[in-house]
Amino acid sequence: MTQEHATPEAPQVTVRGEGRLEVDPELARIWVAVSARGPDRSATLADLTRRNALVLDLVKAQGSAVEKLETGSFSISPELTRKGRGERVHAFHGRVRVTAELTDFTVLGELVTRLADLELTSVDGPWWSLRPASPSYAEARRLAVTEAVARARAYAEALGTSLDSLLELSDAGDADPLRPRRAVFGSAAVAYSAEGVADAPPLDLEPQRQTVTAEVVARFTMRPPAL
Repeated sequence: MTQEHATPEAPQVTVRGEGRLEVDPELARIWVAVSARGPDRSATLADLTRRNALVLDLVKAQGSAVEKLETGSFSISPELTRKGRGERVHAFHGRVRVTAELTDFTVLGELVTRLADLELTSVDGPWWSLRPASPSYAEARRLAVTEAVARARAYAEALGTSLDSLLELSDAGDADPLRPRRAVFGSAAVAYSAEGVADAPPLDLEPQRQTVTAEVVARFTMRPPAL
């Protein structure tokens, strides 16, 4: 856009507008880590496969409440120990990480409790977030533009004149929460493991509200004021 310079016949005003919303999250993401350990590689892999299948079945049983289910990293590695002049395999360690995104938070507390009750399984999360195409982002930008126009109009009215035309509208940078946010109790992130969870009641998880902000910079011309 060609830069237009202000003149006495076409004075300019440049303002910043901000829109801010507090909205409920739309997604909850959890990470599930499944482990296995044993002296035999095949047996360790079989245990890992069985435990991973239990996790997947439990998550899939939630039906339409689950929007996404993905298997992440997988590893199985030997644990070596020295004996005499050589090395020997003492044990094998296996691990699989699964990520699940849920849209129905009413099943979340029971799900994480049941997952954490599985053998050698840990759960981390939830991370609360909005969808990338959430209408909350557009609403925050609309509020930012509305505030910019109102602010510019107030300056013009203070000079006894009015706005004439819009010269430029630019995005000053959004602070949308694109990165999911963990649930927080006090100041500690929530993690769960199978130890001591047997027969535990479902956790009561309160969704963490998301802050959506947008900022714009707008430049207007004004009708010449009578100073």
